[in-house]
Amino acid sequence: MKNFKQILDNEETLDPQDWSTMRQLGHQMLDDMFTYLETTTQRPVWTPTTEGVRAAFQQPLPTEPTDAATIYDDFKRDILPFNKGNIHPRFWSWVEGGGTPLGMLADMLASGMNPNTTIGDHAAMQVDRQVIDWSKSLFGLPTTAMGMLVSGGAMANISAIVVARNSFSEKIRSEGNAAAGGQLTLYASTETHNCLVKAAEVIGIGRDNLREVPVGDDFRMDVSALKKMIFDDKHAGKVPFCIVGNAGTVNTGAIDPLDELLQVARTEGLWFHIDGAFGAVAKLTDEFAAELKAIEQADSLAFDFHKWFYVNYEVGCFLIRNGDLHRKAFALTATYLAAHERGLAAGLDPMANYGLELSRGFKALKVWMSLREHGAEKYARLVRQNVAQAFYLGDLVENTRELELLSPVTMNIVCFRFKPADLSDDDILNALNKEILMRLQEQGIAAPSYTMLGGRYAIRCAICNHRSRKSDFEALVAGVLTIGRAVLEENLVEN
Repeated sequence: MKNFKQILDNEETLDPQDWSTMRQLGHQMLDDMFTYLETTTQRPVWTPTTEGVRAAFQQPLPTEPTDAATIYDDFKRDILPFNKGNIHPRFWSWVEGGGTPLGMLADMLASGMNPNTTIGDHAAMQVDRQVIDWSKSLFGLPTTAMGMLVSGGAMANISAIVVARNSFSEKIRSEGNAAAGGQLTLYASTETHNCLVKAAEVIGIGRDNLREVPVGDDFRMDVSALKKMIFDDKHAGKVPFCIVGNAGTVNTGAIDPLDELLQVARTEGLWFHIDGAFGAVAKLTDEFAAELKAIEQADSLAFDFHKWFYVNYEVGCFLIRNGDLHRKAFALTATYLAAHERGLAAGLDPMANYGLELSRGFKALKVWMSLREHGAEKYARLVRQNVAQAFYLGDLVENTRELELLSPVTMNIVCFRFKPADLSDDDILNALNKEILMRLQEQGIAAPSYTMLGGRYAIRCAICNHRSRKSDFEALVAGVLTIGRAVLEENLVEN
């Protein structure tokens, strides 16, 4: 470059030229978002995007500056009114928490500090480690355990399975899966989240070697079937290495027989991992403490703070019982990441030694602030509240002639359908309930989700919402009945 001097004579920055104007806009944003949260119940759960909104995001790349106030006006017009809706008390769709005001502020503080929470002697690293220590305490893991905050349950599960695989043989990291001496196989129920399929692909064993174990009528893993599959695979020359148990399946909330799975894993010498994406937090309650006690003995656990801990997106976590095995699974020596005795590169062991990520935002701050603001006992009460609401909705369904419960309510998920007494064809009922669900969402009444159970389309409510009240579930049932009857009258499905 020949014009270095000219460039240096006209140096620029991305900071505002007028801090007072930006400060004023920032205060306005903060006030607007508090009003937005405070008035959540006054809006529909969800509003579909319009053609105008979609067109707004087909604009060419900007090459010249735009005033910050103009950008914020565009946000208020084209983005904020078309939010996904999971902050609303009638959002029970995919398992997603609603966040909190302090969590929102924590994200602002973390973004303002803008640290990479991977390496170095700075406070964000200490907060990150304390959140991991608190997580171990919450779930009864030993102080020698280790863990890491990640984006969510998928990355948490995949990372834990990497540790499980790498712990099988010290040669796997250098030589690959062939060092296992045979085809590695992983076991999980047919109800397990599909991120375990991705885990099987990522670690190189292939999806066909994720052995899907059948479940019973209660949607819990069939332990006898598991034992037979392991026996057959060993005699076929395969190498079983890990069993995955569900602490709350994504479809119905069913909890696998974790104590029995733990014993199978110990007998067979396999790693025992628990996917507790949302359900693990129920261990804090008296009602589920015994059923989930096996978490304390599991080799690894995955869970999300942004689900049933209600923390703002995004923050998941995985814990490894043996901290040494955790580190050995990921640690690499690189001169540019080496720790020093003093200076900025001193401090805690770099988190790059414990996971796949090198760049990590300060997501620990919102967890740290939230746990301090409310305390573990309040989270336990809110979990019990959501479970009570699920059983209340289940009772409403069972006591309503035109509704049918499609799976037992065991925790916080309720699956049901609209089913008039004179209608029994599942294909027709599936089409009818799909239409009901879409209208519920389009009309902004409520936002449950859906699944298929035994070929039957279920309206699925996953309740991990601290803003929900009994009246919201009554409104859901009323909406399903009103829309269902209207669809039948319109002859949109055959009756």
